[in-house]
Amino acid sequence: MIAADYIALAWHAAREHLDLYGSLGLCLGFASGMMPSRSTILLTAAACSTCFALHYLQLGATTGAAMCLISVMQSLVAARWIGADARAAWVVPLFTGSSLVAAGLTVATWNGWPSACAGLGALLATAARLQGDAECMRRFFLGASSCWMIHNTLVGSVFGLTCDVLTISALLVALLRGGPARVSEPALVAAEAENLPGAAENVGPLRDAV
Repeated sequence: MIAADYIALAWHAAREHLDLYGSLGLCLGFASGMMPSRSTILLTAAACSTCFALHYLQLGATTGAAMCLISVMQSLVAARWIGADARAAWVVPLFTGSSLVAAGLTVATWNGWPSACAGLGALLATAARLQGDAECMRRFFLGASSCWMIHNTLVGSVFGLTCDVLTISALLVALLRGGPARVSEPALVAAEAENLPGAAENVGPLRDAV
Protein backbone atom coordinates (compact mmCIF):
# COMPACT_ATOMS: atom_id res chain seq x y z
CA MET A 1 0.00 0.00 0.00
CA ILE A 2 1.19 3.50 -0.80
CA ALA A 3 0.93 6.56 1.44
CA ALA A 4 -2.24 7.74 -0.31
CA ASP A 5 -3.95 4.45 0.55
CA TYR A 6 -3.10 4.84 4.23
CA ILE A 7 -4.40 8.41 4.19
CA ALA A 8 -7.63 7.26 2.55
CA LEU A 9 -8.10 4.51 5.15
CA ALA A 10 -7.49 6.95 7.99
CA TRP A 11 -9.97 9.40 6.51
CA HIS A 12 -12.69 6.76 6.12
CA ALA A 13 -12.11 5.64 9.71
CA ALA A 14 -12.35 9.15 11.11
CA ARG A 15 -14.86 11.02 8.95
CA GLU A 16 -17.97 9.57 10.58
CA HIS A 17 -16.82 11.07 13.89
CA LEU A 18 -16.02 14.51 12.51
CA ASP A 19 -19.26 16.18 13.49
CA LEU A 20 -19.59 19.81 14.55
CA TYR A 21 -19.54 19.15 18.30
CA GLY A 22 -16.54 16.86 18.10
CA SER A 23 -14.62 19.35 15.98
CA LEU A 24 -15.37 22.18 18.38
CA GLY A 25 -14.37 19.97 21.30
CA LEU A 26 -11.08 19.16 19.64
CA CYS A 27 -10.26 22.84 19.14
CA LEU A 28 -11.30 23.75 22.68
CA GLY A 29 -9.28 20.87 24.11
CA PHE A 30 -6.15 22.25 22.48
CA ALA A 31 -6.99 25.81 23.51
CA SER A 32 -7.56 24.90 27.16
CA GLY A 33 -3.97 23.76 27.57
CA MET A 34 -2.70 27.08 26.21
CA MET A 35 -4.85 29.36 28.35
CA PRO A 36 -2.82 31.72 30.57
CA SER A 37 -4.74 31.46 33.85
CA ARG A 38 -6.31 28.77 35.97
CA SER A 39 -9.88 30.03 35.55
CA THR A 40 -9.66 30.29 31.77
CA ILE A 41 -8.18 26.78 31.58
CA LEU A 42 -11.13 25.42 33.54
CA LEU A 43 -13.81 27.37 31.67
CA THR A 44 -12.40 26.34 28.30
CA ALA A 45 -12.16 22.74 29.50
CA ALA A 46 -15.82 22.91 30.57
CA ALA A 47 -16.80 24.10 27.10
CA CYS A 48 -14.71 21.29 25.59
CA SER A 49 -16.41 18.67 27.77
CA THR A 50 -19.83 20.06 26.84
CA CYS A 51 -19.05 19.65 23.16
CA PHE A 52 -17.81 16.11 23.66
CA ALA A 53 -20.89 15.23 25.72
CA LEU A 54 -23.04 16.24 22.74
CA HIS A 55 -20.66 14.39 20.42
CA TYR A 56 -20.94 11.18 22.46
CA LEU A 57 -24.73 11.51 22.64
CA GLN A 58 -24.84 11.64 18.86
CA LEU A 59 -22.80 8.44 18.79
CA GLY A 60 -25.02 6.80 21.40
CA ALA A 61 -22.17 6.62 23.93
CA THR A 62 -24.16 7.55 27.03
CA THR A 63 -21.42 6.59 29.50
CA GLY A 64 -18.93 8.88 27.79
CA ALA A 65 -21.52 11.66 27.75
CA ALA A 66 -22.15 11.21 31.48
CA MET A 67 -18.41 11.36 32.21
CA CYS A 68 -18.19 14.59 30.23
CA LEU A 69 -21.09 16.14 32.15
CA ILE A 70 -19.33 15.30 35.42
CA SER A 71 -16.24 17.03 34.04
CA VAL A 72 -18.30 20.10 33.14
CA MET A 73 -19.71 20.33 36.66
CA GLN A 74 -16.30 19.90 38.29
CA SER A 75 -14.64 22.45 36.01
CA LEU A 76 -17.27 25.13 36.64
CA VAL A 77 -17.21 24.56 40.40
CA ALA A 78 -13.40 24.61 40.45
CA ALA A 79 -13.28 27.84 38.44
CA ARG A 80 -15.69 29.61 40.78
CA TRP A 81 -15.12 28.18 44.26
CA ILE A 82 -11.50 26.98 44.34
CA GLY A 83 -8.75 29.56 44.63
CA ALA A 84 -5.01 29.56 45.12
CA ASP A 85 -5.31 29.81 48.90
CA ALA A 86 -8.75 28.47 49.81
CA ARG A 87 -11.76 26.50 48.65
CA ALA A 88 -15.36 26.24 49.76
CA ALA A 89 -15.93 23.58 52.42
CA TRP A 90 -18.47 21.67 50.34
CA VAL A 91 -16.23 21.35 47.26
CA VAL A 92 -14.28 18.26 48.35
CA PRO A 93 -17.41 16.26 49.31
CA LEU A 94 -18.99 17.22 45.99
CA PHE A 95 -15.92 16.14 44.04
CA THR A 96 -15.71 12.94 46.07
CA GLY A 97 -19.34 12.12 45.31
CA SER A 98 -18.98 12.86 41.61
CA SER A 99 -15.81 10.77 41.49
CA LEU A 100 -17.70 7.86 43.05
CA VAL A 101 -20.34 8.23 40.35
CA ALA A 102 -17.62 8.15 37.70
CA ALA A 103 -16.08 5.09 39.37
CA GLY A 104 -19.47 3.39 39.37
CA LEU A 105 -19.88 4.09 35.67
CA THR A 106 -16.40 2.68 35.05
CA VAL A 107 -17.17 -0.52 36.95
CA ALA A 108 -20.59 -0.90 35.36
CA THR A 109 -19.09 -0.65 31.88
CA TRP A 110 -15.81 -2.44 32.67
CA ASN A 111 -13.89 -3.50 29.59
CA GLY A 112 -10.40 -4.32 30.85
CA TRP A 113 -7.48 -1.98 30.26
CA PRO A 114 -9.50 0.67 28.38
CA SER A 115 -11.78 1.03 31.39
CA ALA A 116 -8.82 1.15 33.76
CA CYS A 117 -7.20 3.92 31.73
CA ALA A 118 -10.46 5.86 31.55
CA GLY A 119 -10.99 5.54 35.30
CA LEU A 120 -7.45 6.66 36.11
CA GLY A 121 -7.78 9.53 33.65
CA ALA A 122 -10.99 10.69 35.32
CA LEU A 123 -9.35 10.47 38.75
CA LEU A 124 -6.33 12.53 37.66
CA ALA A 125 -8.58 15.11 36.01
CA THR A 126 -10.54 15.45 39.26
CA ALA A 127 -7.28 15.95 41.16
CA ALA A 128 -6.25 18.57 38.60
CA ARG A 129 -9.40 20.62 39.16
CA LEU A 130 -8.78 20.65 42.91
CA GLN A 131 -5.41 22.37 42.44
CA GLY A 132 -5.18 26.06 43.19
CA ASP A 133 -2.07 26.57 41.07
CA ALA A 134 -2.27 26.59 37.28
CA GLU A 135 1.06 24.81 36.77
CA CYS A 136 0.15 21.97 39.14
CA MET A 137 -3.21 21.69 37.44
CA ARG A 138 -1.57 21.38 34.03
CA ARG A 139 0.67 18.56 35.30
CA PHE A 140 -2.31 16.57 36.54
CA PHE A 141 -4.17 17.23 33.30
CA LEU A 142 -1.11 16.00 31.42
CA GLY A 143 -1.33 12.71 33.29
CA ALA A 144 -5.08 12.50 32.70
CA SER A 145 -4.73 13.17 28.98
CA SER A 146 -1.99 10.55 28.74
CA CYS A 147 -4.34 7.97 30.26
CA TRP A 148 -7.08 8.92 27.83
CA MET A 149 -4.61 8.72 24.95
CA ILE A 150 -3.84 5.11 25.91
CA HIS A 151 -7.58 4.44 26.26
CA ASN A 152 -8.37 5.85 22.82
CA THR A 153 -5.48 3.94 21.29
CA LEU A 154 -6.78 0.68 22.76
CA VAL A 155 -10.35 1.27 21.58
CA GLY A 156 -9.27 2.61 18.18
CA SER A 157 -10.79 6.08 18.50
CA VAL A 158 -8.97 8.16 15.89
CA PHE A 159 -10.88 11.31 16.75
CA GLY A 160 -10.34 10.98 20.51
CA LEU A 161 -6.67 10.16 20.00
CA THR A 162 -6.22 13.27 17.86
CA CYS A 163 -7.77 15.41 20.57
CA ASP A 164 -5.53 13.84 23.23
CA VAL A 165 -2.38 14.42 21.19
CA LEU A 166 -3.30 18.08 20.62
CA THR A 167 -4.18 18.59 24.28
CA ILE A 168 -0.93 17.00 25.48
CA SER A 169 1.04 19.11 23.01
CA ALA A 170 -0.62 22.29 24.27
CA LEU A 171 -0.01 21.37 27.91
CA LEU A 172 3.66 20.62 27.25
CA VAL A 173 4.11 23.91 25.41
CA ALA A 174 2.46 25.80 28.27
CA LEU A 175 4.55 24.02 30.91
CA LEU A 176 7.79 24.61 29.03
CA ARG A 177 6.84 28.21 28.35
CA GLY A 178 6.26 28.78 32.06
CA GLY A 179 9.75 27.61 33.04
CA PRO A 180 11.70 28.83 36.05
CA ALA A 181 11.34 32.41 37.15
CA ARG A 182 13.87 34.76 35.61
CA VAL A 183 16.21 36.87 37.74
CA SER A 184 15.40 40.54 37.41
CA GLU A 185 17.93 42.67 35.56
CA PRO A 186 18.75 45.01 38.50
CA ALA A 187 19.42 42.03 40.76
CA LEU A 188 21.59 40.47 38.07
CA VAL A 189 23.62 43.67 37.67
CA ALA A 190 24.15 43.92 41.43
CA ALA A 191 25.20 40.27 41.63
CA GLU A 192 27.74 40.76 38.86
CA ALA A 193 29.09 43.87 40.56
CA GLU A 194 29.67 41.96 43.78
CA ASN A 195 31.88 39.52 41.90
CA LEU A 196 34.13 42.23 40.43
CA PRO A 197 37.53 42.69 42.17
CA GLY A 198 37.58 45.75 44.40
CA ALA A 199 33.94 46.50 43.79
CA ALA A 200 32.60 45.56 47.21
CA GLU A 201 32.53 49.17 48.41
CA ASN A 202 30.54 50.21 45.32
CA VAL A 203 27.77 47.63 45.60
CA GLY A 204 25.60 49.76 47.86
CA PRO A 205 25.50 52.79 45.55
CA LEU A 206 24.96 50.52 42.56
CA ARG A 207 21.94 48.90 44.18
CA ASP A 208 20.55 52.31 45.06
CA ALA A 209 21.00 53.40 41.47
CA VAL A 210 19.13 50.45 40.00
